Amino acid sequence: MYQYTEFDTAFLNQRAAQFRDQLERWQAGKLPEDDFRPLRLQNGWYVQRYAPMLRVAIPYGEVSSQQIRVLARIAREYDEPEAEVFKAAMEGQGKLGTTFLPTHCAHFTTRTNVQFNWIPLSKSADVMELLASANLHGIQTSGNCIRNTTTDALAGVAIDEIVDPRPYAEILRQWTTLHPEFAFLPRKFKIAISGAQEDRAATGWHDVGLHVLKNEAGEIGFKVFVGGGMGRTPVIGTVIREFLPWNQIMNYIEAIVRVYNELGRRDNKYKARIKILVKAEGQAYIDAVEEEFRQIVQVDGGPHTIPQAEFDRVAACFVDPALPEIADVKPSDAEQALVENAARHPAFARWISRNVHQHRNPQLRAVTLSFKRTGQAPGDASGDQLDALAQLMDTYSAGEARITHDQNVMLPWVHVSQLFALWQNAKALGVASTNVALLTDMIACPGGDFCALANARSLPIAEAITQRYQDLDELDDIGDIDLHISGCINSCGHHHSGHIGILGVDKDGKEWYQVTLGGSDGSTLSGDNQAGKVIGPSFSAAEVPDVLEAVLSTYRDLREPGERFIDAVRRIGLDPFKEAGKAARHPASEEAEIA
Repeated sequence: MYQYTEFDTAFLNQRAAQFRDQLERWQAGKLPEDDFRPLRLQNGWYVQRYAPMLRVAIPYGEVSSQQIRVLARIAREYDEPEAEVFKAAMEGQGKLGTTFLPTHCAHFTTRTNVQFNWIPLSKSADVMELLASANLHGIQTSGNCIRNTTTDALAGVAIDEIVDPRPYAEILRQWTTLHPEFAFLPRKFKIAISGAQEDRAATGWHDVGLHVLKNEAGEIGFKVFVGGGMGRTPVIGTVIREFLPWNQIMNYIEAIVRVYNELGRRDNKYKARIKILVKAEGQAYIDAVEEEFRQIVQVDGGPHTIPQAEFDRVAACFVDPALPEIADVKPSDAEQALVENAARHPAFARWISRNVHQHRNPQLRAVTLSFKRTGQAPGDASGDQLDALAQLMDTYSAGEARITHDQNVMLPWVHVSQLFALWQNAKALGVASTNVALLTDMIACPGGDFCALANARSLPIAEAITQRYQDLDELDDIGDIDLHISGCINSCGHHHSGHIGILGVDKDGKEWYQVTLGGSDGSTLSGDNQAGKVIGPSFSAAEVPDVLEAVLSTYRDLREPGERFIDAVRRIGLDPFKEAGKAARHPASEEAEIA
């Protein structure tokens, strides 16, 4: 993973000191709230339903064991609300039926960041300094600026990789950090890069999506998508360049964002995202970008053209880690031991087939640790669990891990000979569930229990579904399926792209949920990017697990041999699933809907 330079470290320490000064002036009444708000936001500090929320940037998902240990310390020592705040939260959410609000934990997000939900603002400067000590920060994880660039969790190790996208993601991170021209855009701006044949980064759903590729001449470049996004208006990105030379990517993104900065709506936040501008202007927007790009390159001299030497410097930071303790293990012996252990332990064999991924180095594997289990929100990890995770990283993955788009953690450098030992230790930690890519490996935002924007709670719905589907044989029979849950139309749970999406909505002050089917994130399993379609009216929280069961039962009754859920939905159409959902409604909900 990228090794921070002395400049990087000094920059983060200065930023932390700057934030402390801003916080103290605000506390003393010398900095008005309206002035402090954008400053804290661009350092990752929100004010949520009951308490502040901190979002920590994990660029392109890569994290070290040292950084995980710092996050563990923050979870234990700082993610604790003041007594009166927590009492108010429990009373307020208790009226809706919430009996448990997790504290002292971190939350992995769909943008591969980490969030904390309870840190008091009075302690925020201490936390920023602690983050900086491990080369972590919250810079531009909020605000109307260019956010964290994401990529594939298998970047650098995938067997179908064309080009490793991480060096490009790191160059973009450095360039976009505190970019003076793009600090106050019409709305937030998100970039994703995929360097493999399969798009595992959901690039079509981003403001800018980049596919690294090689043309017929063997030259490296990017296919550029612009204007994707979820929220109130789900839109798939438009291809505006089929091939852009790799060294022009910053000049071209500068043109994209400049045109957006100039023409984007600022009078209506619901119409301010670049997707609205691209949809409204069409070819005129593309033409404007091309003209701006021409000006940047031909008139200004292409000031952000990437020199080969600079790319080589950054790329050199992504060399494979040394694994000396297993260098003498014969590949044939390791593979034989793997086969024998799988034969003796069916649960291990299931784990190998579901959680373990092929690696470009045939002696290694990438392993997904599942952070989806009963009793904890999807993607949550306590301080103790984080410390134990760091130990697994040190022992089995050269001290490195990847936070995934699916709110899990991947160990990318595991030797075949160590898979069995890793499995045993992961079981003890509770992260060895073989549910990866199955129904209970769901994406869910924190929802109305924490977020001030949410219309409904997500976590109780996720827990109810997880409790109902604990039989791994049943999950295997249902097969690969993406279930995504959002607490509001802002779509932090990416419900639009789920094979099954669940969206919380407000009706007369009560929680209701829409169910969508047929969404796709652009992966091989899901097919071309598209938004799911709503089936029927909204459902009550109590009905959602029953509606989900009815939908899945319909699929199992109507599927063809070997047919996956998403393929069956597209072949059959929505009508049978609509009828099944309608039949699962409770009488009281039907009366409420009519009223």
